[in-house]
Amino acid sequence: MAVRFRLARFGTKKKPFYRIVVADSRSPRDGRFIEKVGTYDPLCNPEKIFLDKEKIIEWYKKGARPTETVKNIFKREGILSELTQK
Repeated sequence: MAVRFRLARFGTKKKPFYRIVVADSRSPRDGRFIEKVGTYDPLCNPEKIFLDKEKIIEWYKKGARPTETVKNIFKREGILSELTQK
């Protein structure tokens, strides 16, 4: 089972809001997920990003890997640098 960090889209039409979730890579985008680890709101200026760093580090150690978009969010927030230092 390949576990990924990825975005799940919520919100209304033309007003997206995303949850950053840990999910099996075979499940649908907005479908079943294992755990919610953060949120991302691209419409705010500046963008609002909330991340639970402890949960992210825990899942990363278990083998979960981020998609490209989530990887960019993690880089912006400095989580990938924390993971490489440990």
